[in-house]
Amino acid sequence: MRLLLTLVCALLLSTTAVAKTDITIYGDDTYPPYSYVESGRLTGIYTVVLENIFAKMPDYNITLKGTPWKRGLSQIEGSKIFALYPPYKRPEQRPYMEYDVPILDEKLVVVCQKSVLSSAKPNWPNDYLGLTIGNNAGFSAGGDEFWSAVKAGKIKVTETKGTPKNLLKLIAGRIDCYMNDALSIQWELKKLQNEGKYDGQSVVEGATISSEQGFLGIVTNGASFPYKESFKAEYHKILSEMKQSGEIDKIVNDFIK
Repeated sequence: MRLLLTLVCALLLSTTAVAKTDITIYGDDTYPPYSYVESGRLTGIYTVVLENIFAKMPDYNITLKGTPWKRGLSQIEGSKIFALYPPYKRPEQRPYMEYDVPILDEKLVVVCQKSVLSSAKPNWPNDYLGLTIGNNAGFSAGGDEFWSAVKAGKIKVTETKGTPKNLLKLIAGRIDCYMNDALSIQWELKKLQNEGKYDGQSVVEGATISSEQGFLGIVTNGASFPYKESFKAEYHKILSEMKQSGEIDKIVNDFIK
């Protein structure tokens, strides 16, 4: 009888372990300080926030992996991956992702060579006509008016993977300006300065483009992911609780100290 009970308990424990749902979620691998790979490991503010959320979701075994942003977008568009972070809310441009509860607020700005901003340029994008603007590959920043100007040939855009490479192009004078999140730009410029690659003064902040919010984008077509709705409900509940408690703000402040 004791042996039978032991076997039953072992079977129950085994069944419980098997019942845990394995999920892989992908994050941008070159968007410091928000989401990036360092020493072979995905880290960043969004990554740490999500790790804290997922630690409170014991029914799921969640793995976070880095991916080039454009590749991640292509994969989630084809319903090949379950979720990707941190997209901005673009339901018309990217209907293949669902955006419900934002994780963080971001401020998008344009930074330029000091000589370009020798006179103030507070109006976006009209003050920037005729210039070459750098953009992270796959990013949809800038706004409709900006992209209309690009389409009309009034502004030129060059795309490069990641913030560091774009800023190095700006510092080298290969582009006039670069648009991205303000904190991401400040973080990377400080790093480049510490590495002796930036003089600390030749890049100047120009216009504020917009305020954005970053999300965990969950695939719209969940046919291959039967756990989608239950995951979403639990994830959104915990995220909302952590925002209300101030836990998200603490994670951000601790990360950028």
